[in-house]
Amino acid sequence: MITKRTSLKIVALGAVSAAALAMGGLAPAFAQTKELKIGFVGVTSGPAAAWGTSNVRSMQTRADWLNEQGGVKIGNDTYKITVVTFDDQKDPRRAIAGMEKMAQEGIRYVVGPNVDDGAAAVRPVAESKGIIYFPYAFPKSLYEKPASNAVLGMVANYQSAPEIYKFLKEKKGVKKIAFVAANESDPLSQRDGGVAAAKALGLEVVAANDSYQNDTRDFTPVLTPIVRLKPDLLVLSGVAPGNAPLLIRAARELGYQGLISAETAQDATVLQEGAGALANGFISVGGASTPEIRSKTMDEFIQRYTKKFGEYNDESNTKVYALDYIIETLKANPAAIDNVEEYKKTMDTFTAPNPYVKEGHPLKYVGTTSFGQKRQVSVPMVVTEFKDGKFETLFVGSVD
Repeated sequence: MITKRTSLKIVALGAVSAAALAMGGLAPAFAQTKELKIGFVGVTSGPAAAWGTSNVRSMQTRADWLNEQGGVKIGNDTYKITVVTFDDQKDPRRAIAGMEKMAQEGIRYVVGPNVDDGAAAVRPVAESKGIIYFPYAFPKSLYEKPASNAVLGMVANYQSAPEIYKFLKEKKGVKKIAFVAANESDPLSQRDGGVAAAKALGLEVVAANDSYQNDTRDFTPVLTPIVRLKPDLLVLSGVAPGNAPLLIRAARELGYQGLISAETAQDATVLQEGAGALANGFISVGGASTPEIRSKTMDEFIQRYTKKFGEYNDESNTKVYALDYIIETLKANPAAIDNVEEYKKTMDTFTAPNPYVKEGHPLKYVGTTSFGQKRQVSVPMVVTEFKDGKFETLFVGSVD
């Protein structure tokens, strides 16, 4: 005879069995999901914080999105993406510590550092520990043989400067050009590259040796002698986002009427807050996307980023690419998941659709012209003009 008590036991046992079957059915799927750690070592504090912050936010936004879709399939395995970050505070010693931390955690692929000193400092660690890293730094020695572990994550100033100066010479009548840079290796190197590009185009360089300490806040003494020379174009070589509006404001308040430009990416919010309308007309290398060329995927990325962080940085139009390059290259050669030599083999022939533009500009590695080997990601070179709180596109180019 089946009593009420017995029937309850049967129902309970049936529920347990169903749950066990369900868990048993799901267990293999969970077992196949692995973790893929991608590192970041770069600057997220101080005057240059915007450079690294846009990296981290781009990586986190994209990783969340991919994980939400179930992760990424690489070979026979599915991976959840975890972003591991380290603020090097723009200090080469901390950058080394950050890269060593990545090596200790078994991370093979790292985005950053953001400046020349840090990128050069971590090279021995990356090469000895088997790490591919994506610096946003321009020294050619990082990407030329015998170096092989660094991959330039953006367009370099010696690639963008000739295009910008040529455009301004032909379209804006620029004839005289002046340069000013922070007294650090990164901006000084960019200044020297800019001077060489200007001379090659036949421009008259009226100032090429003026510099300032990176913690300067009153730029009037620095810019006064330059403004007196009345250049058509004032180039802020390697300028950090936190210093750009201060330099622009000082130049305009001194009565400078010419053009101002930089080959480093900037932050529209910082420019608007620090210089306001005085920053109108400022020309810089923007993120690798424009409303005219960006895809629906890029639009959704911007929406997700803005929802997650409450704002959007135009530079993230470029910084979004690094994570996709790593993942898509690993998809092309799953053996590279824990072997960077396999990754290097894949770079020469790798190509994949670009999810962030409507057409053209496929994902591929470039840099043969500049470095003699493919050690640079291909992203559209977008040059922008600041106007009323936002960047507007001047022109779009590319690098081979």
